[in-house]
Amino acid sequence: MNISEWLARAESQLTASGCPDPQVDARWMAEDTLGMTRTELKFESDRAIPADALSRLEGMLSRRCAGEPVQYILGSADFMGLKFEVGPAVLIPRQDTETLVEAAMIDLQGRSDDPSVLDLCAGSGCIGLSLASLAPGARVTLSDISREALEIARRNAHALSVKAELKHGDLFRAVGRERFDLIASNPPYIPRRELGDLQREVQFEPRLALDGGADGLDFYRAIAADAPKHLNPGGSIYLEVGIGQAEAVLALLKAGLPCVEAGTIRDLNGIERVVFAKI
Repeated sequence: MNISEWLARAESQLTASGCPDPQVDARWMAEDTLGMTRTELKFESDRAIPADALSRLEGMLSRRCAGEPVQYILGSADFMGLKFEVGPAVLIPRQDTETLVEAAMIDLQGRSDDPSVLDLCAGSGCIGLSLASLAPGARVTLSDISREALEIARRNAHALSVKAELKHGDLFRAVGRERFDLIASNPPYIPRRELGDLQREVQFEPRLALDGGADGLDFYRAIAADAPKHLNPGGSIYLEVGIGQAEAVLALLKAGLPCVEAGTIRDLNGIERVVFAKI
């Protein structure tokens, strides 16, 4: 079987399975397995696929047709122009979260040469490690309640050649009495009653990183209550929020912190995606 034939068959099977991006996912799997670029796939589409590579492709296709996210199948996801290892222990980095990183990066540019940063509920480390890569002088700490997630974050830090301190624990308990110039977090925010209705692919992601309690705001309440004890004077906090949650989370931050400035930031789709406060 040649590349063109496999791509056509894979796209057909993925479409039938309900995959939202069958052409893209088929191409990603082929590029990864065959070690080819998109251009090479196009211009060498009549190349025969070796038997071992075909076997791997068929296994990947079967998993994707069953709903497993292509990023878990490939073991990586692109975020902020960087490649991050991902697996079932961590959320898959999404473009929505780049809005948070971009806002935090602008904040850091106005600070000293070595600002301290905490990535709370770090997962793969995509937020904190992106900031460490973009602002090499930043002193970054990654914290998470999942040891499995922290191990993936550790490997990502090594792969990206950036330094980060890893702390295990539930929210701020992981960092004791430490204070930071900037705290960034994408905490669990899906209301519990909605978890069963999530997209098939999202059902493969860790519930620990999705379940935000009865109304989706449990973690924001806890963060807003404890953040004042962990922010340096002049510090900032940036939180990703779900659709329709910005107003409630902003109110929590204003009630919990001595804010000198607070507001929301919209993502590329015009959705209020990030809530921030500065003290």
